[in-house]
Amino acid sequence: MSNEFLDRHIGPSQADVDTMLSSIGCASVEEVVAKTVPKSILFGNRMEVDEGLSERDTLALATKLAGQNQLFTNFIGQGYYGTLMPAVIQRNILENPGWYTAYTPYQAEISQGRLEMLLTFQQMIIDLTGMDISNASLLDEPTAAAEAMMMAKRANRKNKSNRFLVDSNTHPQTVTILQTRAKPLGIELVIEDIQGNDFNDYFAVLMQSPGTNGEVRDLSNDIAKAKDSGLLTIVACDILALTLIKTPSEMGADIAIGNSQRFGVPMGFGGPHAAFLATHDEFKRMVPGRIIGVSRDALGNSAMRMSLQTREQHIRRDKATSNICTAQVLLAVLAAAYGIYHGAKGLRVIASRVHAKASSLANSLVNAGFELVSDQFFDTITINTNEAKKIFTKAQKNRINLRLLSGTQLTIAIDETTTDEELSALLAVFSVDALLESESSLAKSMLRTSNYLTHSVFSNYHCETEMMRYLKRLENKDIALNHSMIALGSCTMKLNAAVQMYPISLPGFSSMHPYAPEDQSQGYQQLFKDLEHALAEVTGYDTVSLQPNAGSQGEFAGLLAIHSYHESRGDFDRNVCLIPSSAHGTNPASAVMAGMKVVIVKCDESGNIDIDDLKVKAEKHADKLSAIMVTYPSTHGVFEVEIKQVCDIIHDHGGQVYLDGANLNAMVGITRMGEFGADVSHINLHKTFAIPHGGGGPGMGPIGVKSHLAPFLPGDPLIKDSNAVSAAMYGSASILPISWSYIKLLGKHGMQYSTEIAIISANYITNELKDYFPILYRGDQGFVAHECIIDIRPLKEISGISEEDIAKRLMDYGFHSPTMSFPVAGTLMIEPTESESLHEMNRFIKAMVNIHNEIQKVISGEWDKDNNPLKNAPHTALEMAGEWSYPYSREDALYPVKSLKVSKYFPPVKRIDNVYGDRNLFCSCITTKDFT
Repeated sequence: MSNEFLDRHIGPSQADVDTMLSSIGCASVEEVVAKTVPKSILFGNRMEVDEGLSERDTLALATKLAGQNQLFTNFIGQGYYGTLMPAVIQRNILENPGWYTAYTPYQAEISQGRLEMLLTFQQMIIDLTGMDISNASLLDEPTAAAEAMMMAKRANRKNKSNRFLVDSNTHPQTVTILQTRAKPLGIELVIEDIQGNDFNDYFAVLMQSPGTNGEVRDLSNDIAKAKDSGLLTIVACDILALTLIKTPSEMGADIAIGNSQRFGVPMGFGGPHAAFLATHDEFKRMVPGRIIGVSRDALGNSAMRMSLQTREQHIRRDKATSNICTAQVLLAVLAAAYGIYHGAKGLRVIASRVHAKASSLANSLVNAGFELVSDQFFDTITINTNEAKKIFTKAQKNRINLRLLSGTQLTIAIDETTTDEELSALLAVFSVDALLESESSLAKSMLRTSNYLTHSVFSNYHCETEMMRYLKRLENKDIALNHSMIALGSCTMKLNAAVQMYPISLPGFSSMHPYAPEDQSQGYQQLFKDLEHALAEVTGYDTVSLQPNAGSQGEFAGLLAIHSYHESRGDFDRNVCLIPSSAHGTNPASAVMAGMKVVIVKCDESGNIDIDDLKVKAEKHADKLSAIMVTYPSTHGVFEVEIKQVCDIIHDHGGQVYLDGANLNAMVGITRMGEFGADVSHINLHKTFAIPHGGGGPGMGPIGVKSHLAPFLPGDPLIKDSNAVSAAMYGSASILPISWSYIKLLGKHGMQYSTEIAIISANYITNELKDYFPILYRGDQGFVAHECIIDIRPLKEISGISEEDIAKRLMDYGFHSPTMSFPVAGTLMIEPTESESLHEMNRFIKAMVNIHNEIQKVISGEWDKDNNPLKNAPHTALEMAGEWSYPYSREDALYPVKSLKVSKYFPPVKRIDNVYGDRNLFCSCITTKDFT
């Protein structure tokens, strides 16, 4: 079983495994698995997957595949552009585990570095769009457009229309995703030229600026006319163009959306990239996704946190306005860093250079007799010619990609990477000899005159030395996996090995345009084929789609497939989705987005689905039953014995089984959901298959389906009505080599062993903590799956110490808290994964036991119930240096265990006032003096 990588991926040594087995009273790994997984689904390892390769061989194979992708010179554009990531950003953020292994900043006190960068991202978007408020990223531009559409529907309550107007000069991938999202909600999508439109009987309109054909046009009159007709107005914009042209706000728009990809983030064959949505202050409480706000800590100092929609899906569930869970934090951080490094002046220089080259190209072609569709453009021109197809083909023979907009129109997009030599080669395709320089032809009325990026953060770090140090200061404020174990239940914060991360920096993977012809991406196509096969083998499904670019999108795509399947059989009324009360919050939110009616199924005292209630609900809704959404192992961290019966009940009543794959790390090589009755699942690659969480994104949520659902998987986003859920066919393709590498390295038995150690480690922690904290749920033989839930409520009742107090106190011990109050309020859910060593698990256990002992001091009266280290946690370095006013010692507060004297993390801020932050919403950059 042993191989080079497996021995490095698995944290515990064989001796450590023996120690853990002894602790939990089992003689072997096999005995633990047999006592954890129901016998009825204990299939064993049926995966037809090769054994693991060495790190050297895996890297060689990845490099070979990257080399098989042909990097033509791209003039395609269409929302994706070549860009230059500064090396200081690539090395210090993208390739730095201090940034890419961090978790979503729900625990704000130990996430201040990322939160500061996200706040800067918001400020950058606010400045460039002219809006009052921005969110901290969405999945891609079409997703942002869809979210804006739904936001406008909610916001425009007086307008009873169900029709949404989209300008015909909008990117086709955006139109397709809007179609996918509109149909289940009963929204009628109308695609028309907005010029001269009467805007009659619509609730909102989406316009693209510049248009998909590159045209730059002042939309002010159209927007004013639409508003007079009672519509809300949305503008999809280009943030580099906004350094030169009028902003959506200046043209009167209500909402601005777009993508930050061209701010230093590689195209990556489609992603990941951080989209955005910005709007005016009046709509701030309707903004989807995450918003970073400024609040204050317990000492009154400024501190940042996620505001308003922090975990809306889990709170509002089927009333949630969005199922967005994974955002694109790491990518927003990269784009913000690009803005910081270049500043307003640098960005204007880049934009002006791009525009000048586009103007020179246009001048050269016009001079040669070609006709422009519009002489008003930023970086993209479209020419009318009956030779369009011929020129398109000739260009490809010369390793140049153009965009064929129609049979008589060719579109050419210039970007930051375009060289004069490439322009000359392009002109040769048109039989034009020389590049003729040209002045900008943009109308003066369209030029931007307002200032932007005036905050000091965009001026202070243009020197690489200062930029490097700034990024390091921010990194040091946060806890990531390179610092300590992050034992978050349901989130599987395992090792993101450097060898797996390496391929994302290979140009063959990072520099591919997502709409390049398929025959240029043969390396990617082989990687996709390998990955789809492996995921199908892991899950027992027949077909896999790699398109969904988040777990939430996977849920949505899977439910759409189920809905389409029912309709194909003439079952047009099947719209009821059964969901256990313990389910992830995105489940009911996704069901509503897919046009389904949510019916909740009870859970019993052991946390399992109440079979009797399920039977009643399935029978009651038999004629309309579409699906059940069930998480397995359950959200409570146990393998439910009756899972096959659950599937049978649903199938017997005409429904389909959607199994949430969030907890797949407990099943690989042991059982397969496609074999015990599930019809479709999404697979969180950022959990089980080692794509890093990136501070809250990127993620990927491919779906596996049984053969009868395969015809209804997401299609090509460039084809209308294709059920596509992402802007690119393979979602965030550039991070798929991470999971591909993970599977190649571990192989058939390595993946199984990873699951087995994850289960053993979770049961070890369960056993070591059971005498201090009650374990809320166990399986029928007393074992948990890959995570456990400890109940804080009994201790809180007698001590006043809450789960939040424990979470904040763990920061003083140098640990990120386990998952807090989910799925049960007043609890902590712990998941160690297979990657954590016994030494690190014991450090965590010791911290928890010590915290239990501290709680006893509160109970006994030795420590004041309101003024103790737990209530006052976390403690900062500044407090150590200042006057000590607490009734306990500095050592008790800051060094509760001796090991901290060797290596100590100091949270940068005290506990943050969440209520103050929501009541006083402030979501843009603050001045340096506010931190003092």
